[in-house]
Amino acid sequence: MIKSRSDLKEYIYLDNGYLHDIRDKKCNFLMKLVNDPEHMINKYLLYLRKQEYYTNTGKGNKLKTLFSLYYERKKHKIGNKLGFYIAPNCCESGLVIYHHGQIIINNAAKIGHNCQFHGNNCVGNNGITEDAPTIGDNVDIGFGAIIIGNVTLADDIKIGANAVVNKSFTEKGITIAGVPARKIK
Repeated sequence: MIKSRSDLKEYIYLDNGYLHDIRDKKCNFLMKLVNDPEHMINKYLLYLRKQEYYTNTGKGNKLKTLFSLYYERKKHKIGNKLGFYIAPNCCESGLVIYHHGQIIINNAAKIGHNCQFHGNNCVGNNGITEDAPTIGDNVDIGFGAIIIGNVTLADDIKIGANAVVNKSFTEKGITIAGVPARKIK
């Protein structure tokens, strides 16, 4: 959770680390010029992190509350184009999103450090209860994978493409796939 300016800088630096360096102005300008989805994903994550910062530090401060709403609006504007909805304070640092296309994360979900999403993912409740998943660190979520319900995933798990995870996996470093998901390696 972002609680200070230094936390904000760290989160921004670690998110989408595989992409072009966002401090490289020439590269950033070219990506913006051609409306590159990678640029838009970077902007989305930047606005998400700024919204989190102003939300978490702005208790009772009207100016920070306004900044929080401002960045939330900017985030939603880009999110509508990309197909993303990620609630604030759900994901720890090092979040990586490889592709644009539906990524929905429930506001009650908890996602650890350095998690990777490949696109068309849903992390949410099961429709019966409001409980959402808790995902460990370094989890790689394949294209089209869905994680629903009150499940817990351990660290370093790889989830195969189009898997439906509806039960907990507490063994570290395994690979799961299938509908419903089961351990395959």
